[in-house]
Formats: sequence, C-alpha cells, structure tokens
Amino acid sequence: MRRLSRPKAQSTKPGAQSTISVVHPAELSSETQQTSGSLRTAAIAAINGIASSLWAGIFVVEPSTKTGIHHHGEQDTVVYVLEGEARVRWGNCGEHSATVGPGDFLHVPSWLPHQELNPSREHSFRWVVVRSTPEPIVVNLPDDFWT
Repeated sequence: MRRLSRPKAQSTKPGAQSTISVVHPAELSSETQQTSGSLRTAAIAAINGIASSLWAGIFVVEPSTKTGIHHHGEQDTVVYVLEGEARVRWGNCGEHSATVGPGDFLHVPSWLPHQELNPSREHSFRWVVVRSTPEPIVVNLPDDFWT
C-alpha cells in the first residue's frame, strides 16, 4: 500500500487524516469475515493499516454458486457491480428478489437477511462493496432460515 501525503500549506480539520491511501489488487486481504459461497477481500480496512469510518472491498461469487443467507447487523451496504450478473434475494422468507448487472448500484439496509446467487455457468460476478462502519459485520444465518 502506498500513502500520498498532502502538502503542509493546506489547512485541515483537527484530527483529519493527511494521507491518501492506495490499495493495489495484490494488497487486498481475505482476512475478513466470510459467508459460504463467496469471497470478500478487504481494501479500505484497519487490517490494511487504514483508519476510516467506512469499510470497502471486493466481493466475488463463482459461477453457479449462491451465498449463505446472512445480514450485516447495523451496517448499511452499498454495492457497485463491476462484472457479471447476480440475483439478490431478501425478506422474511426470501420472497423478494432483484437482478443486478455491470454498472448497477445496490443498497442493502442494515439487519436485512439476504442471499446472492450467481445464475451464470461460466462467469463470476464481482462487486465493489462499501459498508457504513469500519469493521465488516457478517451474521451468517442457518441454511434453513427461510424455511
């Protein structure tokens, strides 16, 4: 990770960081909370030495795979779809769904049980994920949660 410092001539808010952090793909960390069927890698996170009020990373689900049902506690989650198509289920019984593809944004409210499904037999889907607190919260629910 490379840090770029701000010139001293600029004023800053007291306590504000004076460095921009750059995380390259090889520096993403899988040492973050996981859900079955997916891989999360942390970019903007304490594990990478970055103090922030947000968490950000990459989320990948392989072809013909679905994640476990989960929620993110008090965190709101914003997603930008980089590649692939996904179906997202949510609700008390998984009764709602939406399909997202490249260029789409998705907002997942706090505490909402949901699941991501990759309908493609050939392509992974990849998202940029930003969470509203600095440490990721992942509450994995039982497989029979919606039955």
